[in-house]
Amino acid sequence: MPPEALFSRDVHDFRAALTRVQKNAIKSPLIDAGIAGRELRLKAENLQPGGAFKIRCATNIVEQLSAGQLRGGIVTASAGNFAPAVAMAAARHRVPVTCHVPANAAAVKLAALERLGVAVVPHPFEDWWRIMATRDAGAGAGLFLHPVCEVDGMVGNGTIALELLQDWPELDTVVVPFGGGGLICGIAAAMRRLKPGVRIVACELDAAAPLRAARDAGRPVRIARRATFANGPGEQSVLDAMWPLLRDLVDEVIVVPEEDAVAAFRRLVLDHHLVVEAQTAIAFAAALTPALEDRKVAVILSGGNIDRDALVRNLALTK
Repeated sequence: MPPEALFSRDVHDFRAALTRVQKNAIKSPLIDAGIAGRELRLKAENLQPGGAFKIRCATNIVEQLSAGQLRGGIVTASAGNFAPAVAMAAARHRVPVTCHVPANAAAVKLAALERLGVAVVPHPFEDWWRIMATRDAGAGAGLFLHPVCEVDGMVGNGTIALELLQDWPELDTVVVPFGGGGLICGIAAAMRRLKPGVRIVACELDAAAPLRAARDAGRPVRIARRATFANGPGEQSVLDAMWPLLRDLVDEVIVVPEEDAVAAFRRLVLDHHLVVEAQTAIAFAAALTPALEDRKVAVILSGGNIDRDALVRNLALTK
């Protein structure tokens, strides 16, 4: 099913997904950031089982698969958070999972995969990105689940929008970290059905901003990604399959300097006691920009799976 099928999903699909998602996920808290002069709240998906929002999309996919589809096991490509979520969702059905990973994936995420019994296949980043772009993981049994492009996965992510509006119906802006687009597109599609005026804002680092580049060019383009506290070096682009959704569902892209994202990371950990991944800190930094100071902003804290060494190193990057 092409990702654009998300456009046809209605509010009933998102509500049904929430019922399925609740089998494995919690209703994450929406925390007032306590910043004077700002209406800013933090949706703490980093507190989910598995440490990330991915438990929502994985559960919504797996719970709808037939016994025949599950018989050969599940195969995916993931930098870390999707595969553990799939493994947790698949464990209810005693289904094995194989995951193709980039060789530079966070050690804490690889360790989680091993604990969950996932068969891990490492690749150089460029080879791994080819699997992400083509869904071609080579020979081997199993149903391939894409960590970004599965429509039922995006609908599962959209359950975040239902919870946001339950807890804060007055919100008018949602800031979402951009990785592949499955999270932001799911939330945006649900918001269009529930409260169409809510502004959906993506965020990226200035050293790694493929979505901004695609919007500027009117199409996905390859960019050279510099090494940052959030990512290693390499080339990346918006996935072609996701571009129609991202083009139509994202209202704005905020690109933040790395130093602002590091400061936001420190603030979340030290002031709010929320251990997060670097990608999540980028979203908090974007939410703190002057452009959003007069809005009612919810920030999606997408995950908290960060290596212990990276946690200490990033806390020490700046004062």
